[in-house]
Amino acid sequence: MWERLIDAIKSSYDGNIQMIDSTSVRAHQQAATAKTGDRDHCLGRSRGGLTTKIHVVVDARGLPIRLGLTAGQAHDGKIADFLLDHLGSRTIVLADKAYDADRIRELIEDQGATPNISPKSNRRWKPCFSKRLYRERNLIERFFSKLKHFRRVATRYDKLAANFLAMVQLASVRLWLRAYESTT
Repeated sequence: MWERLIDAIKSSYDGNIQMIDSTSVRAHQQAATAKTGDRDHCLGRSRGGLTTKIHVVVDARGLPIRLGLTAGQAHDGKIADFLLDHLGSRTIVLADKAYDADRIRELIEDQGATPNISPKSNRRWKPCFSKRLYRERNLIERFFSKLKHFRRVATRYDKLAANFLAMVQLASVRLWLRAYESTT
């Protein structure tokens, strides 16, 4: 249900800049007690214990467009195919070095968009990169800061990944509404 609401909100979106990144969220010890069965609960071990990664694509105002979850130890590039599959032509995608892969760059360019991804230091061929545009990525970091003001998102208490994703979507809808609420 929340996913349909986010889709309705973003259908009116028409922007030229999108940013992708992820943040890790610690899971409460009771969140790990769910029966696994054949489901993926997006819980993974990292140095801090059990964690879940929230992956987000935001627009030029720092408002979420696409959301996804993975286990805490998963690489950011694994879910990039799902999050970046609805780009418009002439869109600029800002991302950090975690997304610097030829496969991701081709995915972006095949849709008519332009990747502005910080190249890794060990890359032999350095693609075109604008540091001035890259500075705008602070908007996605601000989004994560606002998102973690919601207690149910800052720490994962939900056993099922679908329930936790619903809470992240609900918090994202609230951030969209807050951006457009009238102050008069």
